[in-house]
Amino acid sequence: MATFLRILGIETSCDETAASVVVRHADGRGEILSDVVLSQLEEHSAFGGVVPEIAARAHVEALDGLIEEALERADVSLVEIDAVAATSGPGLIGGLLVGLMTGKAIARAAGKPLYAVNHLEGHALTARLTDGLPFPYLMLLVSGGHTQLVLVSGVGEYERWGTTIDDALGEAFDKTAKLLGLPYPGGPAVERAALHGDADRFKLPRPLVGEARLDFSFSGLKTAVRQAATDIAPLNDQDVADICASFQKAISGTLKDRIGRGLARFRDQFSGLDTEPALVVAGGVAANQEIRRTLQALCLEYGFRFVAPPMRLCTDNAAMIAWAGLERMAAELPADPLDVQPRSRWPLDSNAQTLLGSGKRGAKA
Repeated sequence: MATFLRILGIETSCDETAASVVVRHADGRGEILSDVVLSQLEEHSAFGGVVPEIAARAHVEALDGLIEEALERADVSLVEIDAVAATSGPGLIGGLLVGLMTGKAIARAAGKPLYAVNHLEGHALTARLTDGLPFPYLMLLVSGGHTQLVLVSGVGEYERWGTTIDDALGEAFDKTAKLLGLPYPGGPAVERAALHGDADRFKLPRPLVGEARLDFSFSGLKTAVRQAATDIAPLNDQDVADICASFQKAISGTLKDRIGRGLARFRDQFSGLDTEPALVVAGGVAANQEIRRTLQALCLEYGFRFVAPPMRLCTDNAAMIAWAGLERMAAELPADPLDVQPRSRWPLDSNAQTLLGSGKRGAKA
């Protein structure tokens, strides 16, 4: 391959507009030359969640300027990049259209190949950008839209071991926060309140704990939180703190069981590895300190390396999209045609079975 490959990445799958320029050196090392992210938190906070139409309009207004800024910070021109990578799914279809169409236009105008990237693949490969992690490894993706345990065996080689059959973990945090009158985004608000709470006051369920399957379920836990709050209403600040602490404890207990079983399965399946096995954690919920401590303790118990990319690369960003494109280039996988279409749902493992709760349109991404 060339001495290095340089790519422009674009991310618009939800409520962050982002552009980045990333380099992959001949020895496989990655280097982020620029990474620009514009959050839409203020636009959506009044509604308690992301409004798709508002998000799409914000992407339209901001994206061109962010791309220009990313190129300027990287000190490169479009002539000097080797390819364009844009998120093509899964996500909000309006936002995906904005980013992918922009990527297509730049690729056509500059005569560069286009890589339509699965957003989840960006998360799956980020640890190779930040830590140079070798294949195979296990990834736990915990975000507002996704909760998955995935075996990452190579570029384009993913096996979903577990997924949520209802709410994603980040979604459960957001809905719990809204129920308790806490601000959006819910994850940080619940975590702050929990610091002052009694985690043993409410005995909340731990769905699917003890089952051999590695899937997740958080809908029943969310319902139990609502019932607990209703039983003692009206709530004071201490009640809210105690519910949040109990909720986090139930989440940690659930993850300890689910992920522990996954680590044991990985150990059995890859007993002959020459390198230390690794668990990669990505997604916004990875910032929760109690969850992080639970996972770190599990890794220590099972003899795994715990890898969590820097927080700015765990949440939605364009550097991970650029890197996924670079990984595909280095693996000599083909670029995408300019008529490629965005996909609101796009499972990372296309062979994964559809689960109850996945909806009429197929398996949850």
